[in-house]
Amino acid sequence: MAFFASRYGVEGLYLLDEPESALSPRRQLELRDLIGRAASHGHAQFIMATHSPILLSLSDANILSFDGSSVQPVAFEDTDHLRFYRAFLASLAR
Repeated sequence: MAFFASRYGVEGLYLLDEPESALSPRRQLELRDLIGRAASHGHAQFIMATHSPILLSLSDANILSFDGSSVQPVAFEDTDHLRFYRAFLASLAR
């Protein structure tokens, strides 16, 4: 997390490609909150490709789906990734 924190304090545009790939769910939450703080200060913008429902849950995020024939906005609750995780967790509760 120190790596991300040291860089996201600098004004700029950040392009992230699946930053969750080496992070535990707890660290993904920390990264989500760090990105949220940096973006809320207005000095940083983030464009991120992710499959993580945790990172997709970032408040005020504009989520775009590239799954169809054209790029479409999608609500967090309607993402395939969230639906998959909900179904998986529900199957464990049986």
